[in-house]
Amino acid sequence: MEKHKIRIEQHSGLGLVWFAGWLFTLGYLKLSFWKGVLALLVWPYYLGVALAL
Repeated sequence: MEKHKIRIEQHSGLGLVWFAGWLFTLGYLKLSFWKGVLALLVWPYYLGVALAL
């Protein structure tokens, strides 16, 4: 039997940056709760499109 090494990577730093950016966007735009929930779903898409250019 071969022994395989298991490699665990944590990417929580990037998630924290994303969350901080999302909170900043909510505060900056003064969004209501439901608009904030919608922004949670839509914001990553627009950010990805902007960064892909």
